[in-house]
Amino acid sequence: MAKLWNVSSSPHARNTDTTSKIMFDVAIAMLPATIYGVWQFGLKALLIVLVSVLTCVLSEYVYETLMGRKVTVQDGSAVVTGLILALNMPPEVPLWIPMIGGVFAIIVVKQLFGGLGQNFMNPALAARCFLLISFAGRMTTFTLDGVSGATPLADLKAGLPVDVPAMFVGKIPGTIGEVSAIALLIGAAYLVLRKVIALRIPLTYIATTIVFAAIFGGHGLSANYLLGHLFGGGLIFGAFFMATDYVTSPITVKGQYVYGVILGVLTGIFRIFGGSAEGVSYAIIFSNILVPLIERYTLPIAFGKEAKK
Repeated sequence: MAKLWNVSSSPHARNTDTTSKIMFDVAIAMLPATIYGVWQFGLKALLIVLVSVLTCVLSEYVYETLMGRKVTVQDGSAVVTGLILALNMPPEVPLWIPMIGGVFAIIVVKQLFGGLGQNFMNPALAARCFLLISFAGRMTTFTLDGVSGATPLADLKAGLPVDVPAMFVGKIPGTIGEVSAIALLIGAAYLVLRKVIALRIPLTYIATTIVFAAIFGGHGLSANYLLGHLFGGGLIFGAFFMATDYVTSPITVKGQYVYGVILGVLTGIFRIFGGSAEGVSYAIIFSNILVPLIERYTLPIAFGKEAKK
């Protein structure tokens, strides 16, 4: 009984997980989507993945070396950033685009704000949004079997039905990593089983997006329409692999639910009322910026009270 009252210095809650171990698990979880993307889109997709990852790793190494900082490429965070960025790329973009994106993600968004743990938004998604603004035509041209075509989300926005089974499997045009819902769900299940992520943010995010689409999409409870929003675009990829980023998501339990609702509402607004058919990337980085405010108002109440002086 006396052992229960032993007091030690903080931290009081300890864990054997390390940053490199967590990043390794995230990279493994993205392998099914990566392998499927390479299988469907071919050698060019593989080159985009390799160039993006190498650019991120080299950017981190060179910057930290020149600045006289401790080199941290071994923690795996640059690899994960490069992989996420690559999987958000159309399969036909020229290789210099992921190179620019990788440099922007690591140096501008991550390192200039202090490195891992200090960035205020997801580096890979910030880079993707930067590329979407800078090279809109190249970043929004999608091909399948060598033929350019509209994505299912674009068809939904135009009022057309979509092939839900093809979307679930991944036989659709889109970015390298977002097309196969089943591949992404396999990776998400791995992260949950490894206890790398909890389901609070992803499920709240997805549920809010679907409810928003049902209310404001103009198609009611149409299964084809709602499943199209679920399996189309980057919703599953974003919900499980990007919105759950430790650095840019809330640490409070209530805050995580609030964060998920904000993500879903913003995604719904961008998809249904915006000029583009997609909105996941912008929704996540805008919500990242709101995290300090969310945490401020969702901090748990301390037990007890401060004595009067």
